[in-house]
Amino acid sequence: MKRIEIEIMRSSNALNAAIEIWHKSETGKPVTPRISFGSIKDLFSAITEKRLELLRYVAEQKEVLNIRQLAQALGRDYKNVHTDVGGLEELGLIQKDEKGVLTVPYDEIVIHAGLTEAA
Repeated sequence: MKRIEIEIMRSSNALNAAIEIWHKSETGKPVTPRISFGSIKDLFSAITEKRLELLRYVAEQKEVLNIRQLAQALGRDYKNVHTDVGGLEELGLIQKDEKGVLTVPYDEIVIHAGLTEAA
């Protein structure tokens, strides 16, 4: 199962986390891909309920989908779906090939939001 971890992290902790991942990758140990946000507000701005619904739909499909087909299947406006796909593509959560075919590279998204600084 391919998974990605999304976390809320203070900027003061980001450098240490990046160094830890770098050292881990140098030893050849597998590294789980991660996306970090500075606040829960930033996370919810980037990964909205509609975007999560879009990801789930694409991940479940066996047939080839492009943005127009996705918008139609979800009953959403093409422009809004196009914007959402672009945002998710920037995060690496959705991929579009040269023909515009959409795929989701992960089977699971795990979100970590610690309540204390030590978390």
